[in-house]
Amino acid sequence: MTAIFDYDTAFSRNIGWVTREEQQLLRGKRVAIAGLGGVGGRHLMTLARLGIQNFNIADLDVFDVANFNRQLGADVTSVGRPKIEVMSELALAVNPELDLRKFSSGVTEDNIDEFLDDVDLYVDGLDFFVIDIRERVFAACAKRGIPAITAAPLGMGTAFLAFMPGKMTFEEYFGMQGQPTREKLLRFLVGLSPAMLQMSYLVDPSTADFDNHKGPSTPMACDLCAGMIGSMALKILLDRGSVPAAPRGLHFDAYRNRFSQTWRPGGARHPFQRLMLTIARKRLA
Repeated sequence: MTAIFDYDTAFSRNIGWVTREEQQLLRGKRVAIAGLGGVGGRHLMTLARLGIQNFNIADLDVFDVANFNRQLGADVTSVGRPKIEVMSELALAVNPELDLRKFSSGVTEDNIDEFLDDVDLYVDGLDFFVIDIRERVFAACAKRGIPAITAAPLGMGTAFLAFMPGKMTFEEYFGMQGQPTREKLLRFLVGLSPAMLQMSYLVDPSTADFDNHKGPSTPMACDLCAGMIGSMALKILLDRGSVPAAPRGLHFDAYRNRFSQTWRPGGARHPFQRLMLTIARKRLA
């Protein structure tokens, strides 16, 4: 099977949107992805099909039937199997020459440094409710000068944020330090999507259950996230084109036919952001 694989042929249809020289540059890059669920698994496959050949991937979960509506590797054959193994198999079936460094216990305080070794870009694929380790990973990226990007699947759209070296950090934007977990989650939600385009068509607010760490999701949002991450990853890794860095963000909602470019100087300290947090606290009380 691997005898038929040829890198240049496999990714030849990328040429035109990237040059042959840029394709080889992408081939040599290394991307870290934490979380291989609804968005993380798609990020791995999108970036592998872009021709990136080196990944550090982390996930400690197994596939379940409740993942079927949105997670790329979830089907009747993968229930109970580790997500990291299933997604590795899918990615290697696209490019058998991938260098995958696997962290099957997830990202922890003990392995963050190893997880980020040799990395050119960090892509956040952690579950929305995994907040503490997310803070630590973004802080470690800032310390190392690694670009770190995230795209949240919200309703039927995606909200994108980038934390670039020398720019506003994750903590400076969200202001989570010293806050209780519920408040951190609220700040994460409002910071991810200052425009809140998705909220007008949430038909059952009770499904946004912060206490039990559950929320509604759609496959369309996850697909849109992968497209956004793939495009921004290309620009960052090739140093080509502008990438809006926090406190700027992007939010596209396909259901609303809306695109919003947001700007929140001071992050959570911005007056409008503080107002949105107050509203969110009341709605989700």
